[in-house]
Amino acid sequence: MEITVRRAVKEDCPRLMELVKELAVFEKAPDEVTVKMEHFEESGFGPNPVWWAFVAEADGQIEGFALYYIRYSTWKGQRLYLEDLIVTEKMRGQGLGKLLFERCMQEVNEKNFSGMVWQVLDWNEPAIEFYRKYGAKIDGGWVNCSLDRM
Repeated sequence: MEITVRRAVKEDCPRLMELVKELAVFEKAPDEVTVKMEHFEESGFGPNPVWWAFVAEADGQIEGFALYYIRYSTWKGQRLYLEDLIVTEKMRGQGLGKLLFERCMQEVNEKNFSGMVWQVLDWNEPAIEFYRKYGAKIDGGWVNCSLDRM
């Protein structure tokens, strides 16, 4: 099996959305994905992109991706925010997540960001252990907050 990691292109968006929906099922929130394809594409590949991604292909088929954006911390400066790291269920354990995560780490260095941040569900022990292998700090002291459009 030949595995490659490359930057995502607009034509990848339909497959990326399939994987987003697979992730939503895994995270027990299948009805929470409400973004429309047009908005997703425009947000990543329009004149003012707000997200970027790397895809992992196995024998030419996208089997995972890492989507990120730039977060600004008044304490730390620019940081890569890893929004999603997704590998299809059938390809987990094959090293795709490692390649994608390490490509994001490389991006941090190439863009001279001060670091990388992300979230992981507290019940997702395999992911937590994966991140711990890299020396990630797991901080349970913050509470997530969000506000939907009114």
